[in-house]
Amino acid sequence: MKNTFMFATGIENSYPTVFIDGKKVRVDELEKTGHYKRWQEDFQLVKEMEIEYLRYGPPYFSTHIGPGQYNWDFADDTFSRLRELRITPIVDLCHFGVPDWMDSFQNPDFPEYFAEYASAFAKRYTHLKFYTPVNEIFVAASFSGQYGWWNESLAGDRSFVTALKHLCKANVLAMNAILKVQPEVTFIQSESSEYFHPEDPSCRELADFLNLKRYLSLDLSYAHPIKVPHYKYLIQNGMTDAEYEWFMNNKLRANCIMGTDYYASNEHIVHADGSTSASGEVFGYYVITQQYYTRYRLPVMHTETNIAEPASINWLYKELANVYRFKQDGFPIVGFTWYGLLDQVDWDTALRENNGRVNPLGLYDLDRKIRPVGETYKKIIKDWRHVMEDESYGFIKI
Repeated sequence: MKNTFMFATGIENSYPTVFIDGKKVRVDELEKTGHYKRWQEDFQLVKEMEIEYLRYGPPYFSTHIGPGQYNWDFADDTFSRLRELRITPIVDLCHFGVPDWMDSFQNPDFPEYFAEYASAFAKRYTHLKFYTPVNEIFVAASFSGQYGWWNESLAGDRSFVTALKHLCKANVLAMNAILKVQPEVTFIQSESSEYFHPEDPSCRELADFLNLKRYLSLDLSYAHPIKVPHYKYLIQNGMTDAEYEWFMNNKLRANCIMGTDYYASNEHIVHADGSTSASGEVFGYYVITQQYYTRYRLPVMHTETNIAEPASINWLYKELANVYRFKQDGFPIVGFTWYGLLDQVDWDTALRENNGRVNPLGLYDLDRKIRPVGETYKKIIKDWRHVMEDESYGFIKI
């Protein structure tokens, strides 16, 4: 066994459905960034960066083609090549969308179907060690069920709670299914770390409510007891007491790392009229991650961050400084991720518009030319890997 700090990147593979001009459209980032055609080249870029860990997964919507039916062609090719290159995947099984035949996160059958898929995947690729079963549950439920942006495109507390409980149940069932196949795997729950600041004293009550609501996805996934106001909120919006007890009786913490994602957009101002808006960075990664760690007491990984040029290099150094300080202060933080390898497309509208606008967020542009932040990250990995693996701080043993 060795002490390892996981410097990582990811290949963005969001695939929600959205309504554009009244028509339901699948937004597939792997297609928009050219990865389906250039995946071998993309993996070689990861290797050239000397990055050993890659957040990556096949497109769920086109791999799970029906109940008990799978198309493994693309996954077979890509995961075989990753193994040849000795790049360790952190397998991303569900990233913001479901197959057309499953409709949306409102479907009560989604959790069982997804667990079936996770089991089949684990049985086929038995060498894999790390999984993110469901990516950013809080964001997926909010954007799909609360804001009306993706998938079911519903806007309300009841549809949010429905999406939330189905996504969390899918996450828990998938972890159980994978553990039956590979008991030694580690789950890295990549979750958006949020904070809500009151604009004035009249906003404190709502801000306090939202600052507990942000935890609901991890509370249910980690069987963490929920305080009475939020329990009432769940029950009033469609969760039954039996469903809540099911979550509390399924404890899977032993195999988990809490992945925390942090962007400049993760902090919000709560206004007097009940609305929220982006505040920009106020507390930053260290303060907010400490709040999440205090609640769950699990090893932590910084699983996503980025910002567009020309701010990217300064942001990278700042995030690394937060991670290093967190480690120095004795917290068990085991990895850092610049997300992602490539520029993204249309994330400036949260994928709601099909503009084809390239967002310069990657280590490489879409011509596969390295960006300055890519050169900087490569140097950081070389200079800091041995420091981050100092066993006097937090690490993961593999």
